[in-house]
Amino acid sequence: MRRPPDLLLRFTRAERLVHRATAALMLTCLATAACLYLPPLAELVGRRRLVVTVHVWCGLALPVPLLLGLAFRAVRADVSGLSRFGPADRAWLRAVRARASHRPAGKFNAGQKLYAQWTLGSTLVIVGTGLMMWLVHLTPPGWRTGATFVHDWFAATIAVVTTGHVRMAVRDPEARRGMRTGLVDRRWAECEHPRWVPAPAADRDEPVRGGGAPRP
Repeated sequence: MRRPPDLLLRFTRAERLVHRATAALMLTCLATAACLYLPPLAELVGRRRLVVTVHVWCGLALPVPLLLGLAFRAVRADVSGLSRFGPADRAWLRAVRARASHRPAGKFNAGQKLYAQWTLGSTLVIVGTGLMMWLVHLTPPGWRTGATFVHDWFAATIAVVTTGHVRMAVRDPEARRGMRTGLVDRRWAECEHPRWVPAPAADRDEPVRGGGAPRP
């Protein structure tokens, strides 16, 4: 079945599954953390031991979807793209500060790259400090106290940043469709990610005036 010309494939199934699995694990960690640290929720939910078990194992599993996804070329390409900053990304940040309408971006804009890099770094911190809190016999009390402080504050920051991420997704239905189905409208992509959008087939095959090779 051919894809309509006004739709572009933005995310493969592997990319979407990595995102969904990571999001599910992260939201479960945040929800169980709230049930552990907020007394009203703790009293409402109860079963503290079960909540702790779910929180710990979901936290340990956080890196797993990405690690499994690295077996797919599309996921590796995304990781490479999200980890690199270039002139277009700096121009995008300047355009955001100036509230300009034209914001040059490839498949991911600079804001998405910053969010992805921060999420990866904070996930490593959360998992590392969580292990120090969980494996009580392997770390001295002073380390566990510091790990608890860092873990709690990073968790609170992750909750705030994740809320902002979800809010932005709610305001952009086309971006949500891209993550849900993998396909996005070409006009949306040309507006939001102009450097990523491939030229239409008709333009690529059209000869250059005066004869000669087709456009690259």
